[in-house]
Formats: sequence, C-alpha cells, structure tokens
Amino acid sequence: MKEIIENSLHKAITYNEYRTLVKELLAEGKSTGPNQSDSLLNYSMLNDKRMNRLDKTSKLSEETISNINKVQAAQTWLVLTESWCGDAAQTLPVINKIAELNPNIDLKIVLRDENEALMDEFLTNGGRSIPKLIAIDSNNEVVNSWGPRPSVATKMVNDYKSEHGQLDADFKKDLQIWYNKDKGVNTQEDILSLFN
Repeated sequence: MKEIIENSLHKAITYNEYRTLVKELLAEGKSTGPNQSDSLLNYSMLNDKRMNRLDKTSKLSEETISNINKVQAAQTWLVLTESWCGDAAQTLPVINKIAELNPNIDLKIVLRDENEALMDEFLTNGGRSIPKLIAIDSNNEVVNSWGPRPSVATKMVNDYKSEHGQLDADFKKDLQIWYNKDKGVNTQEDILSLFN
C-alpha cells in the first residue's frame, strides 16, 4: 500500500494545476481520462463552470476555520478525481479552501484512471467512486479517508437506489440542486469529523 501511495504522490498535482489541466483539455475538446465521449466532455464543461463559481463563492464556517487550524501534524490530502465527476466539482473547491487554511495540510490531486491501484484500495461498495480523499501522514501512512460525496448526499443516493434500483437523470438533477442549496456545509462537517 505504501508503495502505491508513493507512486501516486509522485504523479500528484496541486489544485491549481488540476484546474489548469481541465481548462487546457476542454480547450482541446477533451475531458480527463482515457475514455472520451460527448457526454464526458459536456459534464466536464459543466463541472468547470461549477468549480469556477464555487472557487469564488464558497464560504467556510467559523467552526471549520477554528477546527482545521487545530491540525498540528503535517499531512497530505490526496484526492482521486476526474473532470467529468459531478460530486467532485461540488466538493473539491470546498476541500481546497479548507486545506488552504492550514499550512500543515498539503492538498494533492491525482486522476482516478491513471491511478487504478490506489483507487482499488479505496473502493466504495465495490465501485471506483470519486472523489475520494485520502489523508496521509508524513510517513505516507493512511490516517483517514472520505468520499465519494457528503454524508447527506450519500443517504439521498442510497435511499433513491433502494426505492428505484438505480440513479436516473431526475435524481442527478435533484442532487445538484441539493448541492447548490447546501453550499458546501455538509462537506465541511464531514471533513471536520475526520479529525475529531
């Protein structure tokens, strides 16, 4: 596991580098990842707009600011993602703002499909669900993980799947509406719970 983490850290980029990469790929008509399609491109374009908005408008609570500043031990937050992932677009800007508060936290991004060995260590119900945040200490030992979505959204997904069997376009629209109303509050609560 340590070797897998070290390999992924070697390929990791900063949040700003990730945002630049996504914009450059979009300019070429591409999304991240080996699979390219019109739908993945469209999701990536929409997510880039979401992230632009959230980078500008996301606000952290006083509780988040107070508690994240208490993190004393140096750690890396390694996040697996792809540009077409709607949950990542709604949570990564918030995670970035939290990480920026504390110099002991180093946020790094890796692409899921270029880091399958790492992803396979952090499956959700057997699936390669993203985003996945992996908190790693200075010895590259995993101290915690989070994802692929905030706890309230996870409950919404599970409830909908148990009632309807699978997620559909209507649910995905409702989920994005929830994200817009929540404004990153549930993501902040979940991230803070990793350290309490």
